Amino acid sequence: MKETVEAKLGLLTYKKGPETHISIGDPNICASQCPDKPCATVCPAKVYEWEEHSKKILVAYENCIECGACRMICPFQNIKCDWPNGGFGVQYQYG
Repeated sequence: MKETVEAKLGLLTYKKGPETHISIGDPNICASQCPDKPCATVCPAKVYEWEEHSKKILVAYENCIECGACRMICPFQNIKCDWPNGGFGVQYQYG
């Protein structure tokens, strides 16, 4: 039986650090130059959400599974995503 992404994500835990390890370089680039917002579409953990009424990307860093998709997909290289400090971030388990 093939597991779904949602079932596989259930096999991890996340220890939220005191500060974010993800930042948006220039929010104006997201608002004015990036029509497709691929980070909001590609991220498997739904870290990024485009908020239309305020014209900005919301970042839920505590959802991050540290896959790096956001860094690869941003056409403007406007997302800075480092690894969380030691002891924080995602921890994978095997089911």
